[in-house]
Amino acid sequence: MDAVRVALLREVLAGTEWLGATRRFAGVLRASVSPPGSGGLLLVGTKAYEPWHLAAHLMDEAAWAGLPTLAPTLVRHEVGPHDPAHLSVGLGRLAAAGRGETLLVVSGPTGPDADLLERVHDVRRAGTTVLALSGSPSDTELPSLAHEMLSVPPDGEVDLDTAQHLVSAAAGENTVRAHRGRSRLRHLLEGLLGPGPERW
Repeated sequence: MDAVRVALLREVLAGTEWLGATRRFAGVLRASVSPPGSGGLLLVGTKAYEPWHLAAHLMDEAAWAGLPTLAPTLVRHEVGPHDPAHLSVGLGRLAAAGRGETLLVVSGPTGPDADLLERVHDVRRAGTTVLALSGSPSDTELPSLAHEMLSVPPDGEVDLDTAQHLVSAAAGENTVRAHRGRSRLRHLLEGLLGPGPERW
């Protein structure tokens, strides 16, 4: 989804809770991968729901925002022998996660199984920041494991895919860059139009 479509989506959702909720969640995500020395972002889904699109969008946003630690490592439940390197990271990677890293769990409609929940529990105990984006009404254990969670009801105004688009776009927003851009524009306009009238 490109920037124009995200902007249109935000217009449609204006006045709902979703713009604020996805921006808050994205702010936590961005803050968790921003400190110097951050170990980066791990992204895992469930056996039935692999968050390919979120991984791709976060890669793009990381490049545009100049925040390489926002680019996720996609952790997969099943890895084939001929999969390319960026798709060859299996669940064993979670055992190596530790302090300074962030794990984003995307739970699809069926929710995580017991094995994934146990791995997430171990990751949290190791000091990793755990965030969760859930589209499953059956997620009862995941909220207790996550430092921050955004739940997307299956029959709500926003579905899980839409929430992922909003979160990734908001995570890549660079408010400092936007402020500098406005400042440069103001100086450019002052140069073209001349200074404003003196106060009296």
